[in-house]
Amino acid sequence: MTATDAAPGAPPAPTAARPADSRAHRLRWYGLAVILAVEIMDLLDAMIVGIAAPSIRADLGGGATQIQWTTAAYTLAFAILMITGARLGDLVGRRRMFLVGTLGFTLCSALCAAAMNPEMLIAARVAQGAFAALVVPQGFGLIKEMFPPKEMGGAFAVFGPVMGLSAVGGPVLGGWLTGADIFGLGWRSIFLINVPLGLFALFAAGRTLPQGRTSTTTRLDLRGSALVGLGVLLLIFPLVQGHELGWPAWTYASMAAAVPVLAGFAWYQRRLRARGGDPLVEPSLFRNRAFVSALGVGTLIFAGMAGLMLIFTLYLQMGLGFSPMHAGTTVIPWALGMSVAAAASGIKLGEKYGRYGLQVGLVIAAVGIGWLALTVHGAGASVSSWQLAPVLLVTGLGLGLGMGPFFDIALAGVTDEETGSASGVMNANQQLGASVGVAVLGTVFFSAASGDDFTGAAQWTMGIAATALVLASATAFLLPRKARAEGGH
Repeated sequence: MTATDAAPGAPPAPTAARPADSRAHRLRWYGLAVILAVEIMDLLDAMIVGIAAPSIRADLGGGATQIQWTTAAYTLAFAILMITGARLGDLVGRRRMFLVGTLGFTLCSALCAAAMNPEMLIAARVAQGAFAALVVPQGFGLIKEMFPPKEMGGAFAVFGPVMGLSAVGGPVLGGWLTGADIFGLGWRSIFLINVPLGLFALFAAGRTLPQGRTSTTTRLDLRGSALVGLGVLLLIFPLVQGHELGWPAWTYASMAAAVPVLAGFAWYQRRLRARGGDPLVEPSLFRNRAFVSALGVGTLIFAGMAGLMLIFTLYLQMGLGFSPMHAGTTVIPWALGMSVAAAASGIKLGEKYGRYGLQVGLVIAAVGIGWLALTVHGAGASVSSWQLAPVLLVTGLGLGLGMGPFFDIALAGVTDEETGSASGVMNANQQLGASVGVAVLGTVFFSAASGDDFTGAAQWTMGIAATALVLASATAFLLPRKARAEGGH
């Protein structure tokens, strides 16, 4: 009897029954590069629009709310469908969903670039986020299929730094492309760059990723998909829209309503598994202390990093009068620091120090942000990119060290059968953390800057971001000392 023929409620088939090439896939490092390339495209598109927003508004028209939705539409579609996309990979094959998602994402990028009005751009961004939700969660599962246990730590170690670097690199690339105005395309080039990258990734994925299917899942949990989608919508929609609307009462009611809806989803998942069905999220995941703790740590990390990056680039443009290109190049030391530290963490430090390296890195990043606040306070509106460079470099080094081992440790003890669910939950949690960070730091920044005191507003948001990273470092004591070489509770 094959894995797919197993009776409902039967225990998962042993991992040895998987396709022969799953653990010793000969093109595994090329496949990893393809996975990371698509992850980078997704994260760039999530972060890149903010710095190009003034140019988009000048070209297409529309109010501030419509421009805000060019980012929010992507975030909502991505977060709502992320867990469902992960389960679809378990159901029909991770490579197949990776290819479908990459093709759709590429086509929607072209539609974004061709937008003639704000409404068309927002609709294309919704579709783009939906396809991203199909492709992104397949990455963790494909890595576990391709790599033997002794190499898996090194493969996972690059995920955190690449995600963090992409979040920082988005404004850099967006500022440069918008300011360079290549072929007169202006902001449209931030979407068009995905077309050749996506087509290349599509071609390479078909030749480097394994075809193996490891799950015993036989059908999609449609009720679970509807419940988790509703819960995420109730939570994230007010977060991305609340500041623009002045935080009316319904935004708080919506976030409060998300709690019973998500609790109902968790109850339904346990009930479905007890009946021998295929839940959208494996309930056993939430008995894994490392995984549950990692959700809290990840929320704090991504909230602090994403919120600070958006607010800092806004401060450079609105407070200091930097052009998009100038603002983008100013944060290059941050990206450079993350690259160097991530490489060091992935090659040696993450494996040697594990959780301690993560904690020390986050504390260094928090110190760097505090130093940044002091620099801004001392120099005021006359602060230059050169004054900010060493501070941003230290901050980037800390984040690179901190995020290097994060995903490897977070997935310690996750079995092959839980990988799809874990991937969807981790990515949805990342999106939630970023949304919370942008909402909280955005509200503080614009409230404090109501009297055009952008310097003071920036300092407040930097203090909150640094506090989030310190809390993440403290919470990381709940994580295991190091990731195990092989999944299993």
